[in-house]
Amino acid sequence: MPATSRFLRACRSESVDRTPIWIMRQAGRYLPEYRALRERHSMLHLCRTPELACEVTMQPLRRFPLDAAILFSDLLIPIPALGCGFDIVEHRGPVLDRSVRSREDIDALKDPEDLRSLEFAFEAVRLVKAALAKEAPGTPLIGFTGAPFTVASYMIEGGPSRRFAETRKFMHRDPVGWDMLMGRLAALLSEYLVRQIDAGADAVQLFDSWVGVLSPGEYRRHVLEPTRRVIAAASARRVPVIHFGTMNGTLIEAMADAGGDVIGADWRMPLDTARRRCPGRAVQGNLDPIALFAPQEVLSRMIDDVIDQAGGLPGHIFNLGHGILPETPIENVRFLVEAVHDRTARDASKERG
Repeated sequence: MPATSRFLRACRSESVDRTPIWIMRQAGRYLPEYRALRERHSMLHLCRTPELACEVTMQPLRRFPLDAAILFSDLLIPIPALGCGFDIVEHRGPVLDRSVRSREDIDALKDPEDLRSLEFAFEAVRLVKAALAKEAPGTPLIGFTGAPFTVASYMIEGGPSRRFAETRKFMHRDPVGWDMLMGRLAALLSEYLVRQIDAGADAVQLFDSWVGVLSPGEYRRHVLEPTRRVIAAASARRVPVIHFGTMNGTLIEAMADAGGDVIGADWRMPLDTARRRCPGRAVQGNLDPIALFAPQEVLSRMIDDVIDQAGGLPGHIFNLGHGILPETPIENVRFLVEAVHDRTARDASKERG
C-alpha cells in the first residue's frame, strides 16, 4: 500500500507537502479517449470487462498529476447479485428490469452466498493496481459503492428520479419492509467493499448521491444504521473511508455519526462550515463543477476560495462538490489540478519557513 501518499495522509488528517486532489467521475465523458471507447462499447460492458475498466480508470492519470485513481464502475454494479437486472440508458441513466416496492418483492430477491458473479470488479481492481505500479508508482486506488439509501432508491423507483416519491412512501408506509431491504443491501454492499479492499483498494468511498432528499429525522431513523454497518465493515480492513452525499447541508452531522474518516461536502456548503460541523474528521471537496467552465482567472479565484476555507489545516482533500460534467474543457481540468498543487505547495513552504 502506498502509505506515504499525500492522499492517504490527508485521509488520516496528517500533514502533507501539498493538498491532494482527485475528481469525482475523473474517468468519463469529458475525455476524448473515453468517448472513443464508448463508441465501441456500452458503459456496462466497460464496467464488466476488467481490462476495459482498468484502461478507463487509468486514462485521467495519464493526462493529469492526480493524487488518486478511482475504479471505473457504476453504483448499481452489485445489485444483479440480488437478482436485479438493469441497463444504463444513454441520456437517462440506470433503468432496472423491475422495481422493488413490497415485502414480496424483497422476499423474491436472491440471497448471494458469495460474490462470484461480481468477480470482474475485483479483477479490475487487481489490474488497476498492477497498472498503477508501472505507470504511476505510489498512487493509491479508491474503490467505491453506492450507499444503501441511494441503491435502494434506484431499486424502488426503477431508475433515476427527481423527487424519490416512491422511495419515501415505501419507507414510511412499511418501515419493517424498508428495514428488511436496507439490511439486505447493507450486507451486500459491505461484502462488495471488503472484497475490493482485499483485491487491493487503498481507500473506499461510499456515495450517498441522493440522500439530500431526506430530513435529518428520516436519515437517523431509516438510513443511519445500515450506512454505519457498511462503513464499519470497510473500516475494519483499516483503510480510509470517504463518506459522500449531495445536498447534505442538513445531514452532515448525522452522516458523520454514521462513520467515515473523511466527510465529503458538496459545493452548496462552505468547506469551513463542513469542517466545523464534523470535528475530528478530514473533509473532501468542494468546488462547484460548473466552475470548470469559467475563464481561468475566475476559476483561479474560486479554487483559492476553497483552499482558504480549508484553512491550511491537515485533513483536506480537494475535489469537486459532485461529478465532473461531460462538456468540461480539458484545459481547465489541468489548470485546476496544477493550481491546487502549486498554491498549497507554496502555502506549505511558507509554514515550514
